[in-house]
Amino acid sequence: MRGLGIGWRPEIAGVIAELRGLGFCEVIAESVNPSEPPPHLLVLGIPVVPHGISLSLGSVGPVDERRVTHLAACAEALGSPVVSEHIAFVRADGIEAGHLLPMPRTREALDVLSSNIIAAQKSLPVPLAVENVASVVDWADADYTESEFLTELVTRTGVHLVLDIANVYANARNKNRDPWDELRRIPRETVAYCHVAGGSERDGFYHDTHTDPVPDAVLELVRALAENGLPALMLERDGNYPPAHELYDELDAIADAARLPRVTPFDRTPR
Repeated sequence: MRGLGIGWRPEIAGVIAELRGLGFCEVIAESVNPSEPPPHLLVLGIPVVPHGISLSLGSVGPVDERRVTHLAACAEALGSPVVSEHIAFVRADGIEAGHLLPMPRTREALDVLSSNIIAAQKSLPVPLAVENVASVVDWADADYTESEFLTELVTRTGVHLVLDIANVYANARNKNRDPWDELRRIPRETVAYCHVAGGSERDGFYHDTHTDPVPDAVLELVRALAENGLPALMLERDGNYPPAHELYDELDAIADAARLPRVTPFDRTPR
């Protein structure tokens, strides 16, 4: 992946269509019918990454082959160079959580996750990348730090990473840690692309909402990473969509922080 991307959503399809030089888009795989992919997405003429949210790679037991098949079909229909999912579980004993739940960073959990990733990779036509998730609290008795867990996972499975910079920031802030300490230890050579998103403070915790602007603290982390070369990265926005000019300003801020060319229209009306 290369350049600056954005999470494609139907609500902002028209805004995205106005961008020039966009590197790639990411689409929620569960929202795609592989037999009839969104035409507004296909005409962009850029790489499209199906991003799964329901595979539950961290669940005990085998992965759901129907969900893997759907992810594979999305990749085929969209001509995707990679597909992505999360380092999380969303169900246990048949009960759906409706949320991406963080995994305990234990040897047993790593065994389960590694096994499921290896199984999923065998059924996918393109490489798999997995994303670190945000959490408010940690499980007890962790055997690894977050960066150690990711490094061992990559070593065992050969999987790529989707490095969510905003999630690293959220986790560090909620646990009174330095986000840069974790970021600089993550094996960056395995990162397929990065996520950047906004959040907000609520009840004493920072929540990764995807409905708020990207904070300056996250942009500072992007700048720091860019000093040594940064993989492709993209803006995630999943609701509370702002006016087009505000979304363009946010994309410009990310591009500038990452030292990437801007992709917004040059003829925007000054405000």
